[in-house]
Amino acid sequence: MICVAVTYVIRPGHEVEAAALFRKMTPLTLAEPGCRFYLAHRSISNPRQFFLYEQYDDQAAVDAHRASTHFETYVKNGLFPLLESRLPELYIPLSD
Repeated sequence: MICVAVTYVIRPGHEVEAAALFRKMTPLTLAEPGCRFYLAHRSISNPRQFFLYEQYDDQAAVDAHRASTHFETYVKNGLFPLLESRLPELYIPLSD
């Protein structure tokens, strides 16, 4: 399993638009083969900051997600132009 954790900071005045884009991505991503979990969060203390937590079966599922039409539409062409900053990180679970 691969976990994706991304912190986004949205440019001032675009918070509502960003939240709508995250909401559009959620059901589409959850329907992808290999997606186990996908949930966007918004900071209580900084409404311009969003945190995205995702889980995928493997790297192939992550790559397929990033190659999807909805990723192109809502993330690359939607969220990315609204960004002040973005900090993505990939994780793998520790095994016992």
